[in-house]
Amino acid sequence: MDRLTRLIAALALFLGFAGLARAAGLEEALARFAVDSYGETEAAIAEVAATGEPRAAEIIKALAEGRLLAAPDRRVLIRDTHGIIDAVSGRAVSAPPDGLKPVRVNNRVRRAIDSALGGLTLLSQDPAKRLEAAQATFKSRNAAALPALETALRRETEARVKRALAEARAAIVFLAEDQPEADRLAAAAVIAERGDAEAQALLRSLPPQAPQRLREAAERSIAAIENRLALLAQVQNVFYGVSLGSVLLLAAIGLAITFGVMGIINMAHGEMVMLGAYTTFVVQEIIRARAPGLFDASLVVALPLAFLVAGAVGVLIERSVIRFLYGRPLETLLATWGVSLILQQAVRSIFGANNREVGNPSFMSGSFELFGIALTWNRLWIVAFSLSVFVVLLVVMKFTAFGLRMRAVVQNRRMAASMGIRTPWIDALTFGLGSGIAGIAGVALSQIDNVSPNLGQSYIIDSFLVVVFGGVGNLWGTLVGAMTLGIANKILEPFAGAVLGKILLLVFIILFIQKRPRGLFALKGRAVEA
Repeated sequence: MDRLTRLIAALALFLGFAGLARAAGLEEALARFAVDSYGETEAAIAEVAATGEPRAAEIIKALAEGRLLAAPDRRVLIRDTHGIIDAVSGRAVSAPPDGLKPVRVNNRVRRAIDSALGGLTLLSQDPAKRLEAAQATFKSRNAAALPALETALRRETEARVKRALAEARAAIVFLAEDQPEADRLAAAAVIAERGDAEAQALLRSLPPQAPQRLREAAERSIAAIENRLALLAQVQNVFYGVSLGSVLLLAAIGLAITFGVMGIINMAHGEMVMLGAYTTFVVQEIIRARAPGLFDASLVVALPLAFLVAGAVGVLIERSVIRFLYGRPLETLLATWGVSLILQQAVRSIFGANNREVGNPSFMSGSFELFGIALTWNRLWIVAFSLSVFVVLLVVMKFTAFGLRMRAVVQNRRMAASMGIRTPWIDALTFGLGSGIAGIAGVALSQIDNVSPNLGQSYIIDSFLVVVFGGVGNLWGTLVGAMTLGIANKILEPFAGAVLGKILLLVFIILFIQKRPRGLFALKGRAVEA
């Protein structure tokens, strides 16, 4: 029993001496912060991190936030929300000494701070923190973190975190002149596999006096990364083009129906889009005021309401104005232009001329990365939504009685009328359908564009181009035309600019229409061919 007691006492004495030794080491490291030298501060950061003290992370974090204070007697204190505390013990200082000054930092010291904080969390229990620490160390490239990185690499089991740790280690080894050339070449290969702009910048930072083989490997890796980034940029532009094409499809698909069935040049079509966007705004305002918890369902409520509002306004316009102007396209153009101005002014009078805020539901917020390409959720949802609308409209056109009558009127209006089809009502319902689809297009556009009285004017010209290019009244032509123009627009923009790119597309469409006046997919029928 006495032997066990002596053993416990010896162990306690050893631990006490070890704690005192660590505390003494921490005090010595902290004293270097009071020298007011960037070099001493950087060395102090490395020493504080190396002590392994629990307070090391708090001290370095206080330095990063400008809360680490140095006293004239070389004591180091921390300012926190409760006052001044001692950096070593963490106890409150009741009478802080005079002449306290914040420890100064520069960019080099900030990099050392990032590296030290990263090293302190490289062995965290949380994989997300380990990943964040590895990424911070890759950016700082502080050689002092190399031992901690190698320890963390040996222990790591998560594949994603292990790759980030390997990249951080490679970044340090690649620039370290005291490392063997073979290790630096292997590090260059790891960096090249990362393949992003940060890896490219790191490879470019290799000093000219580096070994010839290493510089040649870096140059080859830089060229490979440039080719990869150029390819990714083109893929990204294609995605942006598909996104723009989806927006154009939503805006033009209703116009394709009305233009194809009735031959009406409807300049108020953009205002139907605007009405759908403002319907979304009203729905969200009501939900914010009365049921905030249902905000994520606001678009589900807004979609049918936008269709009904825009569709009802479309039927009203057709019954009150357009039905008197069939067969006179120039007069319908002027009349619907006047209607568009009336609708814009009505919206300004009700909601004001300023942009209105329409929020994104949580499932449409944010973005994610896929193979190095940043994809936003709202645009992905719009692509899926526009294709869904297209499929539903095809089903309506092909497999419903209304769709059958509509196609009959398109192919031969007189024959359809002689078969008992009430063509005036088909015209009204078709115009209402096209306007309703424009309304739900406004719901989608409210998620990526400003909601204002001029919203529809931004898309009306492009919508007409899509319809004419794809083939008047042909839904498949509208789909192909929208995607073609959207992708071509985004591919041309980096080379020719936004304005010149649109001009080139317009010239192309004009030349194309000279060769194929009916567009890509021309409708067939006796009335059309007459």
